[in-house]
Amino acid sequence: MSEPGSQEPSSDLPHGGGGPNLRASIRRDQLEAVRRSVQHAMPVNAALGVTGALVAAHFGLGGVGLVWFTASSIVNLTRFGLCRAPCLGLTTAEDAPPDLARAASGAVDRHLHLATAAAFLSGLVWSLTALLCDGFTAPQSLFYLVVVCGITAGAVTHGMAYAAIPASFITPPLLTVAGCLAWSGGFERTCLALTVVLYLAALLRSAIETERGFRRTSKLKNEATALARARQEAHAAASALADEMRRRATHDALTGLMNRAGFAQAAEARILLSGPAPCLMLLDLDGFKSVNDVYGHSTGDRVLIEVAQRLRRTLPPGAVAARFGGDEFAVLYDPCTDAPCTDGPRADYPRAGWPPADLAAALIGAVVEPFESFDAGRLGVSIGLCHAHGPSLTQMLSCADEALYAAKAAGRNRFRIFDEGLRGHLEMRRDGERDLSHALAENGLAVWFQPIFGEGGTRIAGLEALVRWHHPVHGWIPPGEIVAAAARSGLSESLLRFILEQVCGAMQTLRADGIRDVRVAMNVSPREMGQLPVDEIVLDRLRALGLSPALLEIEITEETALDIEAVQHKLLALSGAGIRVALDDFGTGYSSLASLRQLSAGRVKIDRSLVTGLSASDDKRGLVQAVLGLGRSLGLEVVAEGIETADDLASLRHLGCPFFQGYHLGRPVPADQALRQVLARRTDAA
Repeated sequence: MSEPGSQEPSSDLPHGGGGPNLRASIRRDQLEAVRRSVQHAMPVNAALGVTGALVAAHFGLGGVGLVWFTASSIVNLTRFGLCRAPCLGLTTAEDAPPDLARAASGAVDRHLHLATAAAFLSGLVWSLTALLCDGFTAPQSLFYLVVVCGITAGAVTHGMAYAAIPASFITPPLLTVAGCLAWSGGFERTCLALTVVLYLAALLRSAIETERGFRRTSKLKNEATALARARQEAHAAASALADEMRRRATHDALTGLMNRAGFAQAAEARILLSGPAPCLMLLDLDGFKSVNDVYGHSTGDRVLIEVAQRLRRTLPPGAVAARFGGDEFAVLYDPCTDAPCTDGPRADYPRAGWPPADLAAALIGAVVEPFESFDAGRLGVSIGLCHAHGPSLTQMLSCADEALYAAKAAGRNRFRIFDEGLRGHLEMRRDGERDLSHALAENGLAVWFQPIFGEGGTRIAGLEALVRWHHPVHGWIPPGEIVAAAARSGLSESLLRFILEQVCGAMQTLRADGIRDVRVAMNVSPREMGQLPVDEIVLDRLRALGLSPALLEIEITEETALDIEAVQHKLLALSGAGIRVALDDFGTGYSSLASLRQLSAGRVKIDRSLVTGLSASDDKRGLVQAVLGLGRSLGLEVVAEGIETADDLASLRHLGCPFFQGYHLGRPVPADQALRQVLARRTDAA
């Protein structure tokens, strides 16, 4: 018959096996159980061996008994040594690599086979007890028969994990007993031999059934263990995935710094802590747009990554840094406790803390250092700081943003700390945004007009519309702030239509008075020109009122860069209808010779910075003379604005400037006064 326990462990398990890993786990459990059972059985085996040798000596077979006991002891020691020998399969983790797992499984099988062979040798030794009782015919036969039956029953009882071992042990002695009894003859001995054979069959069946039960139990245990491990691994994987998702949700993918959301969480938690007031910094790169435009976005990304690394190296260990998006970064740190790194660029600074101004200067110095691996052009950074205790993160961001705006207005590579002066400006901006819609609805705004003079400053050749707002709390709001507040609150079109309505009213009044050679100009910012259908709004309103487009002028301010391609068709539509396009603040900012042609400009206004102090500056006179020459060459009208003194006016007249504007000649006044001035000068001239 086949060897019990030699088949695959999964062959008699419910629902199949469960895969190689499960089969290997069951075999490992079998080997561990076999080792324990053999070690427990060896003392009993040795004790029975001693008793058998003593009985043999008592009946005059001492020499044979000694030889038999020696052989039994050698086999027992061999079996005990096999149980104590190291086995790779018992020390290898279950999640080992496949090659190591296969080697471990093979080692377990070899140890089981060796244990089976050793058990068979032990069974052969016990079968030799027939020599100690003359083939079970001597008087002491009953003793040896009882011992053999007892030790074989015990072997099956202890060897429930792997049936091949008890089967290999009990088969030789019990077959020997049956054979000897049958050979000796006699009805009683023959029946006893058959009984021994039946006993052997029963023990073998019991060994097989107990092994099957053991494997079922081992399978359930290992499946439960595997399930628990799988659940644990799934939980760990889910936790790792959740951590990664949280990290991605709170960190910038490009630079590895926190993003706006992550920074808000970390900063709010730190602000709520009692202790010294933290300092918030907003950083905006200077010249980064030109890097993208000239070198491409890939170089721009490398610049952002390098800047982030420089921030990490420069900031103190406790600082929280983030990239808000684009080229804007944020930093929150404690000036009293967060000191520079001992190996950083400010290693010589005292460890008591790092004042905000010093850290801002260090950050500027780190950013402006040349980039070794690629050319990023002239890159700088402007920084706005808010160092105050008590306000929320939102308030601190507003304050730092206001300081950043002031720093950028002052030039490149500067920082500005939020102070009371900026606080008043911020409050004015906030209140302006809040109250502008009400002012537009309740006629709280007004449009004043400043005259533009020709003929050496004696004749009013035009009027420039300037929006005015006297706020009940902050007084007069600068026109630029009114326009910015309208843009932030979504009222740019409403403001444009309001100013246009006042300009059209002035044009109607001039027409009613018979004055048809005075143009009225209105300012339009690049942002308004890019975002609003200015051409449609203006032309539709002029047609509705029956006003001539030739008496209107649109002045494009140069406060921010103008996307010429985006607005060129609008300006062409305006100039094509007869409206004159003028470039304000010419000679500074973003004005250029290319823009004159592309925008079909008909007039340029020399910036006041070139006019103020003109009489005392040869350089300014040269620049103004160049602009005047350019105007004559291109057929452009040139207006000098910002004339504050008689000397500057005289210098402009000497240079041949055709048109003038400034406080020295005429200040902005309400519409009715401006129109009366025009009419009065025409009357005087007549």
